[in-house]
Amino acid sequence: MKNHVKNFLSVVAIIALMVTLFPGFGQAAKLPKNILVYACTDSITTWDPSVSFSVELTYLANIYEPLIWVAPPGSDQEFRPGLAEKWEKSADGLTWTFHLRKGVKFHDGGMLNAKAVKDSFDRTKTMKKGASFILGPIKEIKAVDEYTVQFDLKSAAPLDRIVASAYAAWIISPKAVGKDQKWFEAGNEAGSGPYMLEKSKPDEEIVLKKFDDYWGGWNKPHFERIVVKIVKEAAVQEQMIDSGVADLGNRIPVESSKVFDQKACCSRLVGPSFLNYALHLNTQKAPFNNQKIRQAVSYAMPYPDMVEIGLGGLGRQSVGPIPYGQFGHDKDLFQYSQNVQKAKDLMAEAGFPNGIKEKIVYTYAAENQVEKAFSPLVQEALAKIGLDVEIRPMIWNAQWDLMKGGAEKAQHMAALLWWPTFSDPYDTLYSLWHSEEKPFFNFAYYKNPAYDELIDKAYITPDAAAAKALYAQAQKILVEEAPSVYLFDVELPVFMRNELKGYVINPSYPRVPFFYDMYKE
Repeated sequence: MKNHVKNFLSVVAIIALMVTLFPGFGQAAKLPKNILVYACTDSITTWDPSVSFSVELTYLANIYEPLIWVAPPGSDQEFRPGLAEKWEKSADGLTWTFHLRKGVKFHDGGMLNAKAVKDSFDRTKTMKKGASFILGPIKEIKAVDEYTVQFDLKSAAPLDRIVASAYAAWIISPKAVGKDQKWFEAGNEAGSGPYMLEKSKPDEEIVLKKFDDYWGGWNKPHFERIVVKIVKEAAVQEQMIDSGVADLGNRIPVESSKVFDQKACCSRLVGPSFLNYALHLNTQKAPFNNQKIRQAVSYAMPYPDMVEIGLGGLGRQSVGPIPYGQFGHDKDLFQYSQNVQKAKDLMAEAGFPNGIKEKIVYTYAAENQVEKAFSPLVQEALAKIGLDVEIRPMIWNAQWDLMKGGAEKAQHMAALLWWPTFSDPYDTLYSLWHSEEKPFFNFAYYKNPAYDELIDKAYITPDAAAAKALYAQAQKILVEEAPSVYLFDVELPVFMRNELKGYVINPSYPRVPFFYDMYKE
């Protein structure tokens, strides 16, 4: 009852705010067509584009721009121009050249040129924060002339995917690129995107306003102002959209989500993401140092039930470790399905026809409600094949610290939500399964030199088709040796008023609403 009262009061307070902001707003009125109100869970962790590595991407992707963008699913081309109009690479993949747009103005009046691009990447590399590690293959950046930038690499790498990343790839105004992190954290920005930061209040509100001199122009119906209300409570977001206080939201209760399209006022848009869940098995100690037992676990999982209970049906069982739609996904990989008898047979072949008495310690991030929901299914499924699972929820940082402490003292099994930093499979395949002397994200403590060699070779192969074939070979090894159970790929919903149009879900930029392309009828 207290939660309902709290939620109601929250909505009342927001309605009062809207009346203040927009005179004439009321029950019989709608929000102005040139204003978008977005109820969102995403708080700011940093305003510095060189440091960003979290959900502030929602806002930075509307303020800053990269050289090129990964195009959304269904596009004719994999990439589309950003601040670069065209680009090419040498036959050996070691030299990439980008030709910049002319006449691009930044929000502070600075103008785009090759030196601004060079200085932006050099700043991010030098700071060594956030996702700067993805710039590792870059040897040198040269400003060839005013509007031509050349990247020389240490070894061949998919630089197009790197410079189109959601992190570490934003171009900063030449007037601000020399500023330190404190300057940005004070609420300053220096992007070239369609919207400028007007004001922000931590964990409460972010307001963006249209940048009049945006190079893309304002010849279509666009929003002049974006008002973001940081709303963590799913029920409050639903009430805001229902009442017309918000045009858009990114989280409502799971049960409401299933029937949201039945509302006369509203609709739900569901699209792909590159987020996926897996169970990582400790391959360095019993019982999961036995491949047959690991395979048995893969056969024991009730995949459809886990998607339904964990995600409310918004997902599908994974086919290998790379999610649907991402470059490197192999739809022809073997896919485990629940087969309890097969799992029991494998346990018997491993020498444990009656199961194992020792407890299997299973950890998940206590903050993650999806993992909390499906973890009892893991326990029940493994009990059927003779594995006694102790579920141990842990705050994410504690779970990660336990894992990084080494295989012998760590959990037997851990759930993990993963998404790539940039749209190349190497990021995922290296981070989660490449051999490591000191574990960082390799929760399975997996070591296989043949696998390592395949993905390392794929990453430096200039030809995309040849690289994809090598990644496919590596993924076949992972599926066969089963160091992890590849559970499901996540589909992401957004919730909106029917009059809102133009929202495109691009999984390469998770959770980002590209406001410039949106409008109200």
